[in-house]
Amino acid sequence: MIDGILSFSVRQRWLVMIGVLLMAGLGVWNFTRLPIDAVPDITNVQVQINTNAPGYSPLEVEQRITFPIETAMGGLPNLVNTRSLSRYGLSQVTVVFKDGTDIYFARQLVNERVQRVKDLLPTGIETAMGPVSTG
Repeated sequence: MIDGILSFSVRQRWLVMIGVLLMAGLGVWNFTRLPIDAVPDITNVQVQINTNAPGYSPLEVEQRITFPIETAMGGLPNLVNTRSLSRYGLSQVTVVFKDGTDIYFARQLVNERVQRVKDLLPTGIETAMGPVSTG
């Protein structure tokens, strides 16, 4: 059987070459239509809340700013976890949502909770959400 295929390929080499070129062209055409991103976005849906608190020690930032904000985020729909960072004069709370959650819906939910907790924060402290960003 292999001898028959080889002898046919040798006798009809132009037909085999045309077939190979057609298959290669079909492969190139399908490659250009392939809907796969070269670098897929593997970042989870997250919203960051940054608060600048000049003059506060890390302990004060944690107790007066980070803890109330992080506690207020509890119970959000599709919430996976929250994590925080408290440094000299800086509080950063990261709220992570399930994959597939609309980022703008998540930001709206977080913004509503931040507005509720603003009365508990020290006077003169302003919070801001981080930009929409991915990996």
